[in-house]
Amino acid sequence: MSAAPRSVVFDVGNVLVDWDPRAFFARHIADPARLDRFLGQVATLDWHLQHDAGRPFAETSAELIALHPQEADNIRLWGERFGEQIGAVLPGMADIVAELGARAVPLYALTNFSREFWPTFYAREPVLFAPFRDILVSGEVGLIKPDPAIYAMALERFALAPGEALFIDDRADNVAAAERSGFLAHRFEDAATLRAALEGYGLL
Repeated sequence: MSAAPRSVVFDVGNVLVDWDPRAFFARHIADPARLDRFLGQVATLDWHLQHDAGRPFAETSAELIALHPQEADNIRLWGERFGEQIGAVLPGMADIVAELGARAVPLYALTNFSREFWPTFYAREPVLFAPFRDILVSGEVGLIKPDPAIYAMALERFALAPGEALFIDDRADNVAAAERSGFLAHRFEDAATLRAALEGYGLL
């Protein structure tokens, strides 16, 4: 396998942009203990992962409200204002994307993201996503990372051979799965560390 990738495949949440449900709900749930219960036992990441896999929010929220009727308003808020959970572009990442684009490095994204929530967010960041040639959204295809099938789909859809792409993700399990699937991979920590890695590969 080549150690000199020619293209880059980005994750989105917590790589390109900040995603922080706690920061959003802290503005709506004043009691810290209730906030912990809501995010730790009600609107959990496992529950949200159903949206990334393609389930409609109307279905998942109805099921969750039936189990936790006292949190109905906050559960509905998750879907109604999901975009407000997504913060700004992470420091330094807009520059990295723009510089890679200026160097004509083929850019793609592979993201676990609800097909319902994606269009509004994507429209919010036209400059950030302008250099990207294609973005594979998990909720649109019914597969989620770290399922090997979604990495195989990405390679085929982006017309990439094994070893041709550097995959960047903040989660260790997603990075490991990408490496097993034929990507070179980098676990994201911050823009400075990523920049050094990209320079090492000759991409910047």
